[in-house]
Amino acid sequence: MNKEDKKQSGVSIFGQSEHLMGADPIEEMFALNLGDFLTKDLISEDLAKKISIESSKKERLINQLKELTDLYSSKNTLHVLDFDNKEETAIYTSIAKSIVQMLEVEQCRIFFEKNGKFSLIGNSGKDTTEFNFNPYELIHNETLEKDGYLCIPIRNSITPIGAIELKISHKLEDDFLDVVLSIANLLGTTITLQKVIEQTHQEINDESVSEFELKKLRGDLTVLIGDLCDYQQNFVESLATAVDRKGQYTVSHSRNSAKLARNICAKLGLNEKTTDLIYYAALLQNIGKITLPEKLFATNGKLSPQELNKIKNHTNIGVNLLMNINFLSEVVPYITYQTERVDGSGFPEGLKGQSIPLGSRIIAVSDAYSAMTSDRPYRKAMDKDKALAIMKEESGSKWDPDVINALFQVVKNQI
Repeated sequence: MNKEDKKQSGVSIFGQSEHLMGADPIEEMFALNLGDFLTKDLISEDLAKKISIESSKKERLINQLKELTDLYSSKNTLHVLDFDNKEETAIYTSIAKSIVQMLEVEQCRIFFEKNGKFSLIGNSGKDTTEFNFNPYELIHNETLEKDGYLCIPIRNSITPIGAIELKISHKLEDDFLDVVLSIANLLGTTITLQKVIEQTHQEINDESVSEFELKKLRGDLTVLIGDLCDYQQNFVESLATAVDRKGQYTVSHSRNSAKLARNICAKLGLNEKTTDLIYYAALLQNIGKITLPEKLFATNGKLSPQELNKIKNHTNIGVNLLMNINFLSEVVPYITYQTERVDGSGFPEGLKGQSIPLGSRIIAVSDAYSAMTSDRPYRKAMDKDKALAIMKEESGSKWDPDVINALFQVVKNQI
């Protein structure tokens, strides 16, 4: 596809995504945030010209900075950072409580450096004692552990600007630790980016600012935006891996399901933008399981009605988590309606046939097939032909027939 063809199809002239729909930079930003794209994939042709390194005029530099700061304001990065000072403690306390629920640790406290000392900002419990670690130790350590406490630094580059402190009674598995590390990296980078954005707004309104200073700000923003996108990608992947760990899968079920969903999209001829959204919805569709006790998935016996209800409602929990992460919000509809059935007997709303979002119909099929053909603690993986036969039998009642046909094509090509 040449540049002119890409313009006609709404694809950025720099886009690696051959079928990405829509010329709106915000739309392309979503692909950047969640996919394996270069920073330049974000921008429209017009903005690409504006941020060319050949540009040297002060007015053009100011226009570049205005557009970049608008795109990466707090409302377009992390919802949890879009608050005033009165809400700060409540927001970080909510994050701390979510971490406790996800990791099954005793307590989580979040500290930030203020006026030369670490102050408690978010707390999952009632313990308001001082920070248990030496701030200077945070500089050279990814994690610190002592006396039943684990500390993960929140950094501004190499300088600690805060910390997530966990009270633990057992060793934290690497997959769960990675979730906290990704949250710390995401918070640190986003907070730093917002500070540079605030500085940029001040500088571009200062008539005495030099062209050199504006170029430096542009360089700082570009680096931080690249880091932010990397950490967002890492955050999504670490969540999916932790979900698989909680669900007692012996393989990477979420990634296998997401890969299968992407292949089904290809068979159905969907554009790349839609395929990317469905891929990440499939990757995160079971995110609610991360807040459930691991023992629910490890048992070989019969679950109580209360335990069954917790598992049934895990999707709602996951949707609530994703709604608080703005860069993931577009996948929410696909996850919300993945439990619908094409005959209208599903939930949460009893949608029928084409009323169910296509993405939901695709990830429902990919998840079911991947689950059936994966080993679990209480059963061995099902033979592929048997799994296909079962799904074919339920085609038209539980599953979309077109999606099932695409599944057959994908699986047969893999055999």
